[in-house]
Amino acid sequence: MEQRSRAGDKWDPDQYARFSSERAKPFFDLLSLVEPCPGGNVTDLGCGTGELTARLHEHTRATTTIGIDNSVAMLAKAIPRAGNGLRFELGDISRFAARNEYDVVFANASLQWVPNHPELLRRLAAGLRTAGQIAVQVPANGDHPSHALADEVAKQTPFVDHLGMAGETVNPVCAPERYSQLLKEIGFSNQHVRLQVYGHELDTTAAVVEWTKGTTLLRFQNLLPPQVFDNFLERYRERVIEVLGSKSPYFYTFKRILIWGRLAEDDGPAGSSGDSHGLPERA
Repeated sequence: MEQRSRAGDKWDPDQYARFSSERAKPFFDLLSLVEPCPGGNVTDLGCGTGELTARLHEHTRATTTIGIDNSVAMLAKAIPRAGNGLRFELGDISRFAARNEYDVVFANASLQWVPNHPELLRRLAAGLRTAGQIAVQVPANGDHPSHALADEVAKQTPFVDHLGMAGETVNPVCAPERYSQLLKEIGFSNQHVRLQVYGHELDTTAAVVEWTKGTTLLRFQNLLPPQVFDNFLERYRERVIEVLGSKSPYFYTFKRILIWGRLAEDDGPAGSSGDSHGLPERA
């Protein structure tokens, strides 16, 4: 699920779940790249409501899977799913600092909220044991009108008066080829990186607004007074329909990058000790 570090805790599990089947497709594509690690330790960074984390736990056959999220509302839905080695913790994934602790570090549609991906991937890799796997999926749809128009409206009065520089989008997502190069530099001997377009048939063009209300627009909702955000939402809806047209159904294309890598059997990530036999450490 998409991490809360920039959106505060405005996340609404019910709003997010309105498109749960569409959002789950990239998760299962990413999961298919992960090789089981029976008896291992797994972490899911940005676990959301935990339903998909439970599927990750089953797939890997891990002894322990820890889902981490910083939304209390999301974790309230996740915690009842805990048990049989699966548990959930409140935490900020941008501060992940494990060392030689996990066999799989998994992050599905969460790292786009965290800056500096080259440095971030190195920290995630440092949390892996020998032959550990990293599996990441990030949205790459910032150039679609559904996202670009939100930034356009944020620069308009009166919204910019409340948002200021905080309304500026700084997209940390890299190009697919950059992620491939980073995996090689860090020490992943095997890798799979691809850009994939997911097509979603929504009831109407206006449903795009309902989609982004569950994710992208949260950073504005977190900063704007309620009435001002309502006005923001209305102006954004008008622009979306103006640019995309009023269609029923509306075919919504969404680009995502899927990233998987496995460290070599006898080598750790570049810059790490490579020692997978000591006690786990946290920086």
